[in-house]
Amino acid sequence: MLTNFMPVKTYFGENCLKEKGVEIANFGKHAFLVTGKSSAKKSGVLDDLLPLLEKLNIKYTLFDKIMENPTLVAVHEGAKLLNKANCDFIIGIGGGSPIDAAKTINVIAANNLIGREFYEAKKVEKAFPLVAIPTTSGTGTEVTPFSVITDEELQKKAGYGNPINFPNISFLDPKYTVSLPARITRDTAIDALSHLLEGLYSAKRNLINYPILFRGVKLILQNLNPCLNDPENLEYRKNLMLASMYGGIVIAQTSTTIQHSIGYPLTTAFGLSHGLANGIAMKPVMKMFYPHLNKILDELFDYIEITRHEFFEWLDEFGMKPQIELTDEFIAEKAREVSQSRNMAINPIEIDMQGVINLYNEIRNSISV
Repeated sequence: MLTNFMPVKTYFGENCLKEKGVEIANFGKHAFLVTGKSSAKKSGVLDDLLPLLEKLNIKYTLFDKIMENPTLVAVHEGAKLLNKANCDFIIGIGGGSPIDAAKTINVIAANNLIGREFYEAKKVEKAFPLVAIPTTSGTGTEVTPFSVITDEELQKKAGYGNPINFPNISFLDPKYTVSLPARITRDTAIDALSHLLEGLYSAKRNLINYPILFRGVKLILQNLNPCLNDPENLEYRKNLMLASMYGGIVIAQTSTTIQHSIGYPLTTAFGLSHGLANGIAMKPVMKMFYPHLNKILDELFDYIEITRHEFFEWLDEFGMKPQIELTDEFIAEKAREVSQSRNMAINPIEIDMQGVINLYNEIRNSISV
């Protein structure tokens, strides 16, 4: 039996917030805006949103302290401010970091949670309404129940999923991604590509999503390089944002696999962006899974009209080779961490600790070439 659950109302297209944003009034009278330091302004979201809130007679409190890879400390600070200001709904604006943070701030504040309790599903009983406005084309978090938080004390980045985290409504306007630098455009697109591929790797892969999964991969391969060369082209931006949303819809059903687990330590230890970490793991992971999933992967490559080796060459063109040192000690320590991650239960094959070590060794060899 196949199942599919996607409760997020989405508006997609240029000026969708201006045209349909009046629906925000259904959620409350005092919005808690969760953003990074500057992306909400640079992208143009605030220029559209603040006049809309004023028109709807909705007050707002701005929390703009979300960094890349939001921390446990930051989300608790946000939750305290939300409750102190008596806000009754949340608007998350930005890439995966602010929207993920908004989800976690939401459940902490609504359920009066402390510490890491938001990871415990039984303690999350309610949430405020949540609006998502993405400004990148990568995580697809605007249509998922997932959030990823960095615990600086444990030096660990860990995600969790809870159906209550699904946004109520999301506004996806490609024009909000035009201001993105080339590096972020690349890294977020590679993150979206990872989500789509992991939809095939996952033991929970779902035939219902194959059409959008295949289409999403093709959109990224066809539009990423042109977008990097012509960053203000809204058609390229639209196609990448659509692919990112497709990736979110897919992993909302399938979850992610070892590809994400193996990338998290690269982010926490070396400060790599999430997308870059996924990118340098992409080829080794596909090589590992290909013998077991060759039929469906070959079907994908036939659809996008390239070979697997041509796909690897396409990846190599981006030069994703960060200057980091993966020591034997690092690999041994992080292999244990990865082996204990929740994502490991979703892999299409069983992978022991030596298998994780082998993947890290292949990554080390690939970035040192």
